[in-house]
Amino acid sequence: MKRLLTSVALASLLAACATAPTPFVYTAPAQPEGSSGYTAKPGWATEKFAVAAANPLATDAGFQVLRAGGSAIDAAVAVQMVLTLVEPQSSGIGGGAFMLHLSGNRVEAFDGRETAPAGVDEKLFVGADGKPMAFFDGVVGGRAVGVPGVVKMLEVAHKQYGKLPWAQLFIPAITLAENGFKVSPRLAMQLKSDAHLKKDPAAAAYYFKPDGSSLEAGELLKNPALADVLRQIASKGAGAMHEGSIAQAMVNKVQQHPTNPGKLAMSDLAGYQVKKRDPICSDYSAAHSTYRLCGMPPPSSGAIAVGQILGILANTNAATLPPVAGMSGVAGSVMGSGQTPSAEWLHLYTEASRLAFADRGQYLGDPDFVTAPGGNWMSLLDPAYLADRAKLIAQQPGGQSMKTAKPGVPGAIKTSYAPMPDQPEYGTSHISIMDAFGNAIAMTSTVENAFGSRQLTDGGTGKAGGFLLNNELTDFSFEPTDAEGKLIANRVQPGKRPRSSMAPTLVFDKATGQIVMTGGSMGGALIIHHTAKLLYGTLNWGLNAQQAIDLPNFGSLNGPTLLEEKRFSPATVEALKARGAEVREMDMTSGLQAIQKTDKGFFGGADPRREGIVLGD
Repeated sequence: MKRLLTSVALASLLAACATAPTPFVYTAPAQPEGSSGYTAKPGWATEKFAVAAANPLATDAGFQVLRAGGSAIDAAVAVQMVLTLVEPQSSGIGGGAFMLHLSGNRVEAFDGRETAPAGVDEKLFVGADGKPMAFFDGVVGGRAVGVPGVVKMLEVAHKQYGKLPWAQLFIPAITLAENGFKVSPRLAMQLKSDAHLKKDPAAAAYYFKPDGSSLEAGELLKNPALADVLRQIASKGAGAMHEGSIAQAMVNKVQQHPTNPGKLAMSDLAGYQVKKRDPICSDYSAAHSTYRLCGMPPPSSGAIAVGQILGILANTNAATLPPVAGMSGVAGSVMGSGQTPSAEWLHLYTEASRLAFADRGQYLGDPDFVTAPGGNWMSLLDPAYLADRAKLIAQQPGGQSMKTAKPGVPGAIKTSYAPMPDQPEYGTSHISIMDAFGNAIAMTSTVENAFGSRQLTDGGTGKAGGFLLNNELTDFSFEPTDAEGKLIANRVQPGKRPRSSMAPTLVFDKATGQIVMTGGSMGGALIIHHTAKLLYGTLNWGLNAQQAIDLPNFGSLNGPTLLEEKRFSPATVEALKARGAEVREMDMTSGLQAIQKTDKGFFGGADPRREGIVLGD
């Protein structure tokens, strides 16, 4: 067994008994010690199975489930419930998720994205003056809360692919909620820096001390309300979240907010439906091999944007530009191997990104409300279209950046939507799992902004703690139309799912059909770039998952060139500026998790910028 938490004593788990299987027995692990900054990760090789998540306690819960004979979906349920407790700033049962699941040679896309309540309209985020309200005026309170879908999504998948009983998968989270867990450095850091969470009386009483100071790393935190809520979901299923006292408590929290109430209603929760969609899969050739990249279709923009970036790059000379030696000192020794993309490669990548994000802003939205260009989302990944888009990139030495790209016309019929204005996008947590039965999962979940809407509900239990509600509706465009009155594809509409950047990805060898990797990241709109970096680093540059994750972060959202601060040399920055790009060096905290299939089993990587680990036998 290859594990990071070597002090964990595991109880005897599920015996191989055909008639009366022993119940799953959970042993709470030693509490994690980690950093919210940058901590080098070794990468983990395993033989039978592997699970990667953004917090060691969550990873360990999935590990124990897999070791007990559970499937990948069993482990995902356990991991997500623990993340609700220990990483509430990123994801939880009050939010939504996208999940890709591999069983045999079948890939399914489960859409557990939040939906807009029936009572909203396209002017949800338009103020009395007729202008879009400030971002956090929309976020904080009940206004932006969408109908959560992650629990129902996991239940639908578990009924199809689970091996252990549903109720047993909640034991780790319930145990930790009742007995307490140590606040991680990252949670402590985000509590200290958040300006809005303590505005909610329930959150202030739970996450902050009487003097107003936030909890410190290492302090023991119990959550009796969440333990009760999870116990109800464990015994009654996802219906406990969507009907009854827990649902009513969510509705009351949203509708009774004193200054910024929302429209969430009991009928919205009762009527929520998980969508099973066809994954977006496209071919990608790199290093003399051809791969099949599978991701989530709209309302996620992740798979299409990642596929566009890589497809456009394939029509340039990017493949001839390997990474170069990075900065000495901090960047070279502490922060990764010291390899960085060259300035020439970064120019090509960020130009391809501008083109992809221009299309994303123009066309992407909930497919139940938005028509795909040319009637098919694959029009955006058509090889001829991407080759044509690549011609817009100035590839010659000294060629100038386009700075801001315009959307293309991928289909035979031009759609009439207006481009969505630039808008902040945050949040998320990623889980990657490969089990002993050949199943694999890539799942990204979210409450959107850190701590979501900053609304903590006790689920009607009357106890301390509970779970946070999402602010997912702020992923819609605050403006329903452009200045000429043309509709924006990703505008607010009742029952609609907001556009997302989440990019859970499964990679296959096209010739054999065998899985190569599962991966994804957190990071708002930058998820697309973090995931593209992982794919390019492993498939084109031959790096293992950990080495690719360690690479510096970079990208463009169809504006400035964004570089992870202190990771690129001044010469690289100046070379990009010489091409006319506006360069911004900034904190780019990714949360990549990935697992590769190897000849001997598996190899997993976790982002050094976060607290995640990989575990497996």
